[in-house]
Amino acid sequence: MNRTPEKDPDDWTTGDEPMTGPQESYLHTLAQEAGEQVPEELTKGEASRLIDQLQQKTGRGQ
Repeated sequence: MNRTPEKDPDDWTTGDEPMTGPQESYLHTLAQEAGEQVPEELTKGEASRLIDQLQQKTGRGQ
C-alpha cells in the first residue's frame, strides 16, 4: 500500500484552529473507553495528538 506519510500536527497550517466536530466526537468516544477526560478548547493539532495517544491506550490505533 502506497501511503503518504502523515504530516506532524505542528506543521499544519490550520493546526491552531479549534478542533473539528468529528475530532471532538471521536475524542469523547476514545476518552470514555480510556477513562480519561477531554480538555476544553483544544486546537486541531492538540486534538490530533490526543487522539493518537488515546488510540494507543485503547488499542484502536493498531
